[in-house]
Amino acid sequence: MPEVIFSVDQSRSMRDQDVPGHNRWHPDVPTVAMVRPGDEFRVECREWTDAQIGNNDSANDVRDVDLKRAHMLSGPIGVEGAEPGDLLIVDILDLGPVPQQVGDAPGQGWGYTGVFAKANGGGFLTDYFPDAYKAIWEFHGQVATSRHLPGVRFTGITHPGLFGTAPSAELLERWNRREQALIDTDPDRIPPLGLSPDPDQALGGQATGSDAERIAQEGARTVPARENGGNHDIKNFTRGSRVFYPVHVKDAKLSGGDLHFSQGDGEITFCGAIEMGGYIDFHVDLIKGGMEKYGVSTNPVFMPGNVEPRYTEFMSFIGISVDHDTDTNYYLDATVAYRRACLNAVEYLKRFGYTGEQAYLLLGAAPIEGRISGIVDIPNACCSLYLPTGIFDFDVRPTAEGPKSADRGQCAVSS
Repeated sequence: MPEVIFSVDQSRSMRDQDVPGHNRWHPDVPTVAMVRPGDEFRVECREWTDAQIGNNDSANDVRDVDLKRAHMLSGPIGVEGAEPGDLLIVDILDLGPVPQQVGDAPGQGWGYTGVFAKANGGGFLTDYFPDAYKAIWEFHGQVATSRHLPGVRFTGITHPGLFGTAPSAELLERWNRREQALIDTDPDRIPPLGLSPDPDQALGGQATGSDAERIAQEGARTVPARENGGNHDIKNFTRGSRVFYPVHVKDAKLSGGDLHFSQGDGEITFCGAIEMGGYIDFHVDLIKGGMEKYGVSTNPVFMPGNVEPRYTEFMSFIGISVDHDTDTNYYLDATVAYRRACLNAVEYLKRFGYTGEQAYLLLGAAPIEGRISGIVDIPNACCSLYLPTGIFDFDVRPTAEGPKSADRGQCAVSS
Protein backbone atom coordinates (compact mmCIF):
# COMPACT_ATOMS: atom_id res chain seq x y z
CA MET A 1 0.00 0.00 0.00
CA PRO A 2 1.35 3.48 -0.82
CA GLU A 3 2.19 5.85 2.02
CA VAL A 4 -0.87 7.67 3.36
CA ILE A 5 0.01 11.37 3.18
CA PHE A 6 -3.47 12.67 4.07
CA SER A 7 -5.42 10.57 6.57
CA VAL A 8 -9.07 11.00 7.57
CA ASP A 9 -10.85 9.82 10.70
CA GLN A 10 -14.28 8.96 9.26
CA SER A 11 -15.89 9.25 12.70
CA ARG A 12 -15.10 12.98 12.93
CA SER A 13 -15.95 16.06 10.89
CA MET A 14 -13.27 17.35 8.55
CA ARG A 15 -13.07 20.38 10.83
CA ASP A 16 -12.04 18.15 13.74
CA GLN A 17 -9.28 16.22 11.97
CA ASP A 18 -5.70 16.40 13.21
CA VAL A 19 -4.94 17.94 9.79
CA PRO A 20 -8.12 19.46 8.33
CA GLY A 21 -8.82 19.77 4.63
CA HIS A 22 -10.63 22.67 2.98
CA ASN A 23 -13.87 23.50 1.17
CA ARG A 24 -12.90 26.61 -0.79
CA TRP A 25 -10.47 27.12 -3.70
CA HIS A 26 -7.83 29.71 -2.85
CA PRO A 27 -4.08 29.96 -3.58
CA ASP A 28 -3.27 30.62 0.09
CA VAL A 29 -4.69 27.39 1.54
CA PRO A 30 -1.53 25.95 3.17
CA THR A 31 0.08 22.84 1.72
CA VAL A 32 -0.29 19.86 4.08
CA ALA A 33 2.28 17.52 2.48
CA MET A 34 4.94 17.55 -0.24
CA VAL A 35 5.66 14.84 -2.82
CA ARG A 36 8.19 14.54 -5.63
CA PRO A 37 7.61 13.79 -9.32
CA GLY A 38 7.50 10.01 -9.63
CA ASP A 39 6.04 9.43 -6.15
CA GLU A 40 3.11 7.15 -5.37
CA PHE A 41 0.92 7.98 -2.37
CA ARG A 42 -2.53 7.55 -0.84
CA VAL A 43 -5.05 10.27 0.04
CA GLU A 44 -8.05 9.48 2.25
CA CYS A 45 -11.25 11.44 1.63
CA ARG A 46 -14.30 12.42 3.61
CA GLU A 47 -17.72 12.15 1.97
CA TRP A 48 -18.50 15.46 0.23
CA THR A 49 -21.15 16.78 2.69
CA ASP A 50 -18.93 15.87 5.67
CA ALA A 51 -21.30 12.95 6.42
CA GLN A 52 -24.50 14.93 6.87
CA ILE A 53 -26.45 12.03 5.31
CA GLY A 54 -27.47 8.92 7.27
CA ASN A 55 -28.24 5.30 6.40
CA ASN A 56 -31.98 5.50 7.04
CA ASP A 57 -35.32 5.64 5.25
CA SER A 58 -35.98 9.38 5.46
CA ALA A 59 -34.81 12.06 3.02
CA ASN A 60 -35.09 14.84 5.60
CA ASP A 61 -31.29 14.88 5.85
CA VAL A 62 -30.99 15.47 2.09
CA ARG A 63 -33.64 18.18 2.31
CA ASP A 64 -31.74 19.95 5.11
CA VAL A 65 -28.12 19.56 3.92
CA ASP A 66 -25.97 22.64 4.51
CA LEU A 67 -24.37 23.06 1.07
CA LYS A 68 -22.05 25.77 2.37
CA ARG A 69 -19.98 22.95 3.91
CA ALA A 70 -19.40 21.26 0.55
CA HIS A 71 -17.08 19.89 -0.71
CA MET A 72 -14.73 18.70 2.04
CA LEU A 73 -11.45 18.32 0.16
CA SER A 74 -8.28 16.48 1.15
CA GLY A 75 -5.07 18.45 0.63
CA PRO A 76 -3.52 20.54 -0.76
CA ILE A 77 -0.64 18.27 -1.75
CA GLY A 78 2.42 20.12 -3.05
CA VAL A 79 4.57 18.71 -5.86
CA GLU A 80 8.23 19.71 -5.72
CA GLY A 81 9.35 21.64 -8.78
CA ALA A 82 5.87 22.43 -10.08
CA GLU A 83 5.61 25.97 -11.45
CA PRO A 84 2.89 27.98 -13.21
CA GLY A 85 2.72 26.90 -16.85
CA ASP A 86 3.58 23.25 -16.14
CA LEU A 87 1.24 20.32 -16.56
CA LEU A 88 0.80 18.08 -13.52
CA ILE A 89 0.44 14.42 -14.53
CA VAL A 90 -1.83 12.54 -12.12
CA ASP A 91 -2.32 8.78 -12.50
CA ILE A 92 -5.15 7.10 -10.57
CA LEU A 93 -3.68 3.81 -9.39
CA ASP A 94 -6.53 2.63 -7.18
CA LEU A 95 -9.51 3.93 -5.21
CA GLY A 96 -12.44 2.61 -3.24
CA PRO A 97 -14.64 2.88 -0.16
CA VAL A 98 -13.25 3.13 3.36
CA PRO A 99 -11.05 0.00 3.77
CA GLN A 100 -11.96 -0.55 7.44
CA GLN A 101 -15.72 -1.00 7.76
CA VAL A 102 -16.03 0.47 11.24
CA GLY A 103 -18.66 3.13 11.93
CA ASP A 104 -21.61 4.51 10.03
CA ALA A 105 -20.23 7.15 7.65
CA PRO A 106 -20.94 6.91 3.89
CA GLY A 107 -18.31 4.65 2.34
CA GLN A 108 -18.28 2.20 5.24
CA GLY A 109 -20.21 -0.52 3.43
CA TRP A 110 -22.82 1.81 1.97
CA GLY A 111 -23.42 5.01 0.02
CA TYR A 112 -26.33 7.15 -1.07
CA THR A 113 -27.88 8.99 -3.99
CA GLY A 114 -29.93 12.11 -3.31
CA VAL A 115 -32.40 14.28 -5.17
CA PHE A 116 -31.87 17.75 -3.74
CA ALA A 117 -34.87 19.99 -3.15
CA LYS A 118 -35.29 22.82 -5.66
CA ALA A 119 -34.84 25.39 -2.90
CA ASN A 120 -31.51 23.78 -1.88
CA GLY A 121 -29.49 23.18 -5.03
CA GLY A 122 -32.05 21.29 -7.08
CA GLY A 123 -30.97 19.05 -9.94
CA PHE A 124 -31.22 18.60 -13.69
CA LEU A 125 -34.95 17.76 -13.50
CA THR A 126 -35.75 19.94 -10.48
CA ASP A 127 -38.84 21.50 -12.08
CA TYR A 128 -40.30 17.98 -12.35
CA PHE A 129 -38.98 16.68 -9.00
CA PRO A 130 -38.77 19.72 -6.69
CA ASP A 131 -38.65 17.82 -3.37
CA ALA A 132 -35.90 15.81 -1.64
CA TYR A 133 -35.52 12.04 -2.11
CA LYS A 134 -32.84 9.48 -1.32
CA ALA A 135 -31.73 5.93 -2.09
CA ILE A 136 -29.29 4.00 0.09
CA TRP A 137 -26.96 1.58 -1.70
CA GLU A 138 -25.20 -1.39 -0.11
CA PHE A 139 -21.77 -2.40 -1.44
CA HIS A 140 -21.02 -6.05 -2.26
CA GLY A 141 -17.45 -5.92 -3.54
CA GLN A 142 -17.76 -4.05 -6.84
CA VAL A 143 -21.57 -4.40 -6.96
CA ALA A 144 -24.25 -2.06 -5.57
CA THR A 145 -27.85 -2.87 -4.62
CA SER A 146 -30.50 -0.75 -2.94
CA ARG A 147 -33.49 -1.52 -0.73
CA HIS A 148 -35.00 1.65 -2.17
CA LEU A 149 -34.65 0.46 -5.79
CA PRO A 150 -35.42 -3.28 -5.83
CA GLY A 151 -34.78 -5.22 -9.02
CA VAL A 152 -31.52 -3.41 -9.82
CA ARG A 153 -27.95 -4.62 -9.39
CA PHE A 154 -24.89 -3.21 -11.14
CA THR A 155 -21.11 -2.89 -11.03
CA GLY A 156 -19.91 0.57 -10.14
CA ILE A 157 -17.33 2.65 -12.02
CA THR A 158 -15.64 4.00 -8.90
CA HIS A 159 -14.13 7.45 -9.39
CA PRO A 160 -13.44 10.81 -7.74
CA GLY A 161 -15.95 13.53 -8.53
CA LEU A 162 -13.51 16.32 -7.70
CA PHE A 163 -9.77 16.90 -7.96
CA GLY A 164 -7.86 19.95 -9.09
CA THR A 165 -4.96 22.30 -8.59
CA ALA A 166 -5.10 25.61 -6.74
CA PRO A 167 -5.99 28.74 -8.73
CA SER A 168 -3.68 31.73 -8.89
CA ALA A 169 -4.90 34.95 -7.26
CA GLU A 170 -5.58 36.37 -10.74
CA LEU A 171 -7.55 33.29 -11.85
CA LEU A 172 -9.57 33.27 -8.62
CA GLU A 173 -10.49 36.93 -9.16
CA ARG A 174 -11.64 36.13 -12.71
CA TRP A 175 -13.83 33.26 -11.47
CA ASN A 176 -15.50 35.41 -8.84
CA ARG A 177 -16.03 38.34 -11.18
CA ARG A 178 -17.57 36.42 -14.07
CA GLU A 179 -19.73 34.17 -11.88
CA GLN A 180 -21.08 37.16 -9.96
CA ALA A 181 -21.95 38.79 -13.28
CA LEU A 182 -23.96 35.70 -14.19
CA ILE A 183 -25.75 35.68 -10.82
CA ASP A 184 -26.58 39.38 -11.23
CA THR A 185 -28.57 38.65 -14.40
CA ASP A 186 -31.24 36.94 -12.25
CA PRO A 187 -30.29 37.39 -8.57
CA ASP A 188 -33.53 35.97 -7.15
CA ARG A 189 -33.59 32.78 -9.20
CA ILE A 190 -34.30 29.48 -7.40
CA PRO A 191 -32.07 27.53 -7.62
CA PRO A 192 -29.48 30.30 -8.09
CA LEU A 193 -27.43 30.71 -11.25
CA GLY A 194 -24.23 30.35 -9.27
CA LEU A 195 -22.67 30.38 -5.83
CA SER A 196 -20.58 33.41 -4.94
CA PRO A 197 -17.95 33.38 -2.15
CA ASP A 198 -19.51 32.96 1.28
CA PRO A 199 -17.55 32.91 4.55
CA ASP A 200 -20.28 30.91 6.32
CA GLN A 201 -18.97 27.36 6.98
CA ALA A 202 -15.78 28.11 5.01
CA LEU A 203 -12.82 25.88 5.91
CA GLY A 204 -9.33 27.00 4.89
CA GLY A 205 -7.33 23.97 5.94
CA GLN A 206 -4.55 24.87 8.36
CA ALA A 207 -4.80 28.61 7.68
CA THR A 208 -5.22 30.79 10.76
CA GLY A 209 -5.89 34.43 11.64
CA SER A 210 -6.10 36.91 8.78
CA ASP A 211 -5.15 34.22 6.23
CA ALA A 212 -8.16 32.14 7.23
CA GLU A 213 -10.42 35.20 7.09
CA ARG A 214 -9.19 36.12 3.61
CA ILE A 215 -9.71 32.57 2.32
CA ALA A 216 -13.24 32.57 3.74
CA GLN A 217 -14.07 35.93 2.13
CA GLU A 218 -12.47 35.33 -1.27
CA GLY A 219 -12.41 31.57 -1.71
CA ALA A 220 -14.40 30.13 -4.61
CA ARG A 221 -17.10 27.59 -3.87
CA THR A 222 -16.19 24.10 -5.09
CA VAL A 223 -19.50 23.15 -6.73
CA PRO A 224 -18.60 23.64 -10.44
CA ALA A 225 -15.77 22.48 -12.65
CA ARG A 226 -13.38 25.25 -13.65
CA GLU A 227 -10.01 25.77 -15.37
CA ASN A 228 -8.16 24.08 -12.51
CA GLY A 229 -10.19 20.87 -12.79
CA GLY A 230 -12.55 20.83 -9.84
CA ASN A 231 -15.93 19.14 -9.73
CA HIS A 232 -15.99 17.38 -13.11
CA ASP A 233 -18.06 14.35 -12.03
CA ILE A 234 -16.76 12.28 -14.97
CA LYS A 235 -17.62 8.65 -14.33
CA ASN A 236 -14.83 7.26 -16.55
CA PHE A 237 -12.21 9.08 -14.46
CA THR A 238 -11.41 5.79 -12.71
CA ARG A 239 -8.54 3.35 -12.11
CA GLY A 240 -5.96 3.63 -14.84
CA SER A 241 -6.90 7.20 -15.77
CA ARG A 242 -4.20 9.77 -16.41
CA VAL A 243 -5.07 13.45 -15.96
CA PHE A 244 -3.04 16.46 -17.12
CA TYR A 245 -3.82 19.40 -14.81
CA PRO A 246 -2.73 22.97 -15.57
CA VAL A 247 -0.47 24.35 -12.84
CA HIS A 248 -1.35 27.91 -11.73
CA VAL A 249 0.69 28.27 -8.50
CA LYS A 250 4.04 27.13 -7.14
CA ASP A 251 3.95 23.45 -6.08
CA ALA A 252 0.59 22.97 -7.93
CA LYS A 253 -1.35 22.30 -4.68
CA LEU A 254 -3.45 19.27 -5.66
CA SER A 255 -6.67 18.74 -3.67
CA GLY A 256 -9.83 16.71 -4.03
CA GLY A 257 -12.46 14.34 -2.76
CA ASP A 258 -16.15 13.70 -3.51
CA LEU A 259 -15.57 9.98 -4.18
CA HIS A 260 -18.29 8.08 -6.04
CA PHE A 261 -18.96 4.32 -6.05
CA SER A 262 -20.91 4.75 -9.30
CA GLN A 263 -22.59 7.44 -11.39
CA GLY A 264 -24.53 7.93 -14.59
CA ASP A 265 -23.38 10.49 -17.15
CA GLY A 266 -24.48 13.93 -16.04
CA GLU A 267 -25.04 13.08 -12.34
CA ILE A 268 -28.50 14.43 -13.08
CA THR A 269 -29.95 14.60 -9.58
CA PHE A 270 -27.07 16.94 -8.50
CA CYS A 271 -26.23 14.46 -5.73
CA GLY A 272 -26.72 11.79 -8.36
CA ALA A 273 -23.71 9.57 -7.86
CA ILE A 274 -23.43 6.95 -5.12
CA GLU A 275 -21.60 9.18 -2.66
CA MET A 276 -19.01 7.79 -0.27
CA GLY A 277 -15.85 8.44 1.69
CA GLY A 278 -12.78 6.36 0.94
CA TYR A 279 -9.23 6.42 -0.40
CA ILE A 280 -7.45 7.14 -3.67
CA ASP A 281 -3.90 6.19 -4.70
CA PHE A 282 -1.95 8.50 -7.00
CA HIS A 283 1.24 8.67 -9.01
CA VAL A 284 2.38 12.17 -10.05
CA ASP A 285 4.84 13.63 -12.53
CA LEU A 286 5.43 16.92 -14.35
CA ILE A 287 5.69 18.20 -17.91
CA LYS A 288 7.67 21.41 -17.64
CA GLY A 289 6.08 24.17 -19.68
CA GLY A 290 3.36 21.72 -20.70
CA MET A 291 0.52 24.25 -20.81
CA GLU A 292 2.17 26.11 -23.71
CA LYS A 293 3.58 22.98 -25.38
CA TYR A 294 0.17 21.32 -25.69
CA GLY A 295 -2.21 24.28 -25.63
CA VAL A 296 -3.76 23.08 -22.37
CA SER A 297 -4.62 26.32 -20.60
CA THR A 298 -8.35 26.55 -19.99
CA ASN A 299 -9.14 23.03 -18.75
CA PRO A 300 -7.42 19.72 -17.97
CA VAL A 301 -7.35 16.82 -20.41
CA PHE A 302 -7.41 13.18 -19.41
CA MET A 303 -7.04 9.64 -20.68
CA PRO A 304 -9.85 7.39 -19.39
CA GLY A 305 -9.03 4.29 -17.41
CA ASN A 306 -9.51 0.79 -18.78
CA VAL A 307 -11.47 -0.58 -15.81
CA GLU A 308 -15.23 -0.38 -16.23
CA PRO A 309 -18.21 -2.75 -16.30
CA ARG A 310 -18.97 -4.33 -19.66
CA TYR A 311 -22.58 -4.03 -20.71
CA THR A 312 -23.42 -5.13 -24.24
CA GLU A 313 -27.13 -4.30 -24.54
CA PHE A 314 -28.82 -0.96 -23.95
CA MET A 315 -32.19 0.72 -24.11
CA SER A 316 -31.47 4.10 -25.70
CA PHE A 317 -33.76 7.07 -25.12
CA ILE A 318 -33.70 10.02 -27.49
CA GLY A 319 -34.30 13.68 -26.71
CA ILE A 320 -34.42 16.71 -29.00
CA SER A 321 -34.28 20.40 -28.18
CA VAL A 322 -38.04 20.76 -27.79
CA ASP A 323 -39.78 21.45 -24.48
CA HIS A 324 -42.83 19.23 -24.93
CA ASP A 325 -44.52 20.68 -21.83
CA THR A 326 -44.84 24.09 -23.49
CA ASP A 327 -44.39 22.92 -27.11
CA THR A 328 -41.44 25.31 -27.45
CA ASN A 329 -38.56 24.76 -29.90
CA TYR A 330 -35.00 25.71 -28.88
CA TYR A 331 -32.10 26.18 -31.27
CA LEU A 332 -29.57 23.33 -31.02
CA ASP A 333 -29.89 23.28 -27.22
CA ALA A 334 -28.21 20.10 -26.00
CA THR A 335 -29.28 20.75 -22.41
CA VAL A 336 -32.95 20.73 -23.38
CA ALA A 337 -32.38 17.64 -25.53
CA TYR A 338 -30.63 15.64 -22.79
CA ARG A 339 -33.25 16.68 -20.25
CA ARG A 340 -35.93 15.31 -22.55
CA ALA A 341 -34.00 12.05 -23.03
CA CYS A 342 -33.86 11.68 -19.23
CA LEU A 343 -37.57 12.41 -18.87
CA ASN A 344 -38.37 9.87 -21.59
CA ALA A 345 -36.36 7.23 -19.69
CA VAL A 346 -38.12 8.11 -16.42
CA GLU A 347 -41.54 7.76 -18.05
CA TYR A 348 -40.55 4.40 -19.55
CA LEU A 349 -39.35 2.97 -16.22
CA LYS A 350 -42.57 4.04 -14.48
CA ARG A 351 -44.39 1.48 -16.63
CA PHE A 352 -42.54 -1.28 -14.76
CA GLY A 353 -43.70 -0.11 -11.32
CA TYR A 354 -41.02 2.37 -10.31
CA THR A 355 -42.08 5.80 -9.14
CA GLY A 356 -40.73 8.77 -11.06
CA GLU A 357 -38.47 9.57 -8.11
CA GLN A 358 -37.02 6.05 -8.07
CA ALA A 359 -36.35 6.21 -11.80
CA TYR A 360 -34.68 9.61 -11.42
CA LEU A 361 -32.40 8.30 -8.65
CA LEU A 362 -31.52 5.24 -10.74
CA LEU A 363 -30.47 7.33 -13.76
CA GLY A 364 -28.17 9.38 -11.53
CA ALA A 365 -26.46 6.39 -9.92
CA ALA A 366 -26.31 3.60 -12.53
CA PRO A 367 -23.60 3.60 -15.23
CA ILE A 368 -25.76 5.10 -17.99
CA GLU A 369 -24.11 6.62 -21.06
CA GLY A 370 -25.13 10.14 -22.10
CA ARG A 371 -24.22 11.30 -25.59
CA ILE A 372 -24.57 14.30 -27.85
CA SER A 373 -25.73 12.48 -30.96
CA GLY A 374 -26.41 15.43 -33.27
CA ILE A 375 -25.54 19.11 -32.82
CA VAL A 376 -25.67 20.43 -36.41
CA ASP A 377 -29.17 19.72 -37.76
CA ILE A 378 -31.06 22.97 -37.22
CA PRO A 379 -33.11 23.60 -35.22
CA ASN A 380 -33.01 20.43 -33.10
CA ALA A 381 -30.03 19.09 -31.21
CA CYS A 382 -30.31 15.37 -30.48
CA CYS A 383 -29.04 13.73 -27.29
CA SER A 384 -29.30 10.11 -26.23
CA LEU A 385 -29.25 8.20 -22.97
CA TYR A 386 -28.06 4.57 -23.00
CA LEU A 387 -29.48 2.48 -20.14
CA PRO A 388 -27.89 -0.99 -19.70
CA THR A 389 -30.59 -3.68 -19.74
CA GLY A 390 -28.36 -6.04 -17.75
CA ILE A 391 -28.69 -4.08 -14.50
CA PHE A 392 -32.31 -5.25 -14.04
CA ASP A 393 -33.42 -8.66 -12.76
CA PHE A 394 -36.41 -8.54 -15.14
CA ASP A 395 -36.77 -7.96 -18.89
CA VAL A 396 -36.96 -4.21 -19.46
CA ARG A 397 -37.15 -4.45 -23.26
CA PRO A 398 -40.39 -3.72 -25.12
CA THR A 399 -42.41 -6.83 -26.04
CA ALA A 400 -45.78 -7.49 -27.60
CA GLU A 401 -47.14 -8.47 -24.17
CA GLY A 402 -46.39 -5.04 -22.75
CA PRO A 403 -44.43 -4.05 -19.62
CA LYS A 404 -44.73 -6.27 -16.55
CA SER A 405 -45.37 -3.90 -13.68
CA ALA A 406 -44.58 -4.94 -10.11
CA ASP A 407 -44.47 -3.41 -6.65
CA ARG A 408 -41.04 -1.75 -6.58
CA GLY A 409 -41.42 -0.20 -3.12
CA GLN A 410 -40.44 3.41 -2.54
CA CYS A 411 -37.34 5.52 -2.16
CA ALA A 412 -36.72 7.53 0.98
CA VAL A 413 -38.87 10.66 0.98
CA SER A 414 -38.84 13.84 3.06
CA SER A 415 -41.59 14.80 5.44
